[in-house]
Amino acid sequence: MVAEWRVAGFDEVRELGRGAQGRVVLARHAVRGTPVAIKYLAAGAPEAAREMFRREARLLGQVRDPHVARLYRLVESEQGLAIVMEAVDGVSFKEILGRYGTLEPEAALAVLKGSLRGLAAAHAAGVVHRDYKPANVIVPADGNSKLIDFGVATLDGAASRSGTPVYMAPEQWRGEPASPATDVYAATCVFYESVTGERPYTGDVRDGHLNRPVPVERVPGVLRPLVERGMAKDPAGRPAGAAAFVGELEELARGAYGADWESRGVRALAGSAVALAALFPLAAGLAPGAAAGGAGGSGVLAVLGTKAGIAVAGAAVVGATAAGGYGVYAATRPDAPRKRPAAVSSAPPAAPLVFGKFRTAGPIGWKVKRLRDWSREDKALTGSYRVDLAPTCPAAAKDRQLTDFQDKYEYTTQCAGFAVLGNDWIRPSENRSIQSYDPKYPFIPGTDPSHVCPPAPAKYHQLAVTPGSEYKRLKNELRPVGAHQAQYFEWRLVCADNQNRPAVSFVQRLWYLPDSKILIVDEWNTPGLDEILKKAAWT
Repeated sequence: MVAEWRVAGFDEVRELGRGAQGRVVLARHAVRGTPVAIKYLAAGAPEAAREMFRREARLLGQVRDPHVARLYRLVESEQGLAIVMEAVDGVSFKEILGRYGTLEPEAALAVLKGSLRGLAAAHAAGVVHRDYKPANVIVPADGNSKLIDFGVATLDGAASRSGTPVYMAPEQWRGEPASPATDVYAATCVFYESVTGERPYTGDVRDGHLNRPVPVERVPGVLRPLVERGMAKDPAGRPAGAAAFVGELEELARGAYGADWESRGVRALAGSAVALAALFPLAAGLAPGAAAGGAGGSGVLAVLGTKAGIAVAGAAVVGATAAGGYGVYAATRPDAPRKRPAAVSSAPPAAPLVFGKFRTAGPIGWKVKRLRDWSREDKALTGSYRVDLAPTCPAAAKDRQLTDFQDKYEYTTQCAGFAVLGNDWIRPSENRSIQSYDPKYPFIPGTDPSHVCPPAPAKYHQLAVTPGSEYKRLKNELRPVGAHQAQYFEWRLVCADNQNRPAVSFVQRLWYLPDSKILIVDEWNTPGLDEILKKAAWT
């Protein structure tokens, strides 16, 4: 077998993706140890693909900004072409939205501002991205987002039908010249999705972007002018470019959320990213003893040369674009459904977790609390437990009475955790003022809409009950809890403000074992819980 060409001066760590016309690897500089992503295009690739490859490198090379993944070099030889670029260690914004549904306005504004800064650098170099979307934004552990994938970028003024339809500006649908205002439109669409949990238009998205009004009724009132301006149908009605839009954003954000809005937003964004740290590519790929070479260990399910594109846990990989070129992707999942890597905790399982009928192990510091029944003289409930992920709850200092009640009686509190509930919760007796669990619906045991809202537990305390804000089932499948198979559900729930206006959403995960009379409830996206439950031992 003929050895494959490798760019000199770099040690290959592992392969991330492969297809008919090339491959992508995670590598590090042989002397300095700097991690990089190297995208190879085979010598036999068509000339059109080779020219698109060169064009991407030329355009990306013109853009220098902390909010854009850097190009290091373009290498050409008789054996093919290669792009050496920054390997961004983070999680895609698409993954964050998929897990959390919506963000607090400050966090959504922080993502938008970071992206606009990256786009502004491209616009200053005469480059229009043309494909801004959540999958093309990476959020590292510090919360400062980076823009990636210039595979369909073009020069300002070039005609354009390339892009992702759900975020494409009206002029892209009409095949008219792309301009910085085109990127502003797409960025605003993603911002809309960040604060509402929905894309601006569904169904006939072409008609929506071309003809239908901007659906601002679900956007928090103070943010509506920003959305209306950024999504104006006429490019002339939008800010002239990303830099101008940043100024408008900052003025609005300071007035609505205070001078420290950005620091709070970045911190919240960093927390969302770190909670998904198992998807960061470099920690595993560059760790001592990490396997080099084959892609089998990376979980890559797609290959080069497919229109769906590629997505691999934050690492740069190659995928064919709708325009036929090749772009660098740094997403955590492709557009088509795929099995996501199971999240794992940063701490190894080390402490026993005992839940009556079964036991498992979790990180040191997780605390199992047996729940009690306030309606029956504080009697301990059979087989019902809550696991608190931190030894203390910061919310306790703000509302001690509420916290004490939640701590003893509630399956969820204002601090992160999950619950293992027995039949007293699934099929309660008549004197318990909670509803029986029905697998056709989310688990909402209360008789009123009050509820802990994980995205902002100190701010929102009820579920939305207005038309259009109903729960939505995202998954219905089987998943193991030790040797048993549980019915697994994911539901998106929407929280409301004190005027019952939809504000933020979160995902409720349920494992239901009807024969064992057990319901496991996770509303805080507990890291590694899938794997912890798989290893359960039954008594």
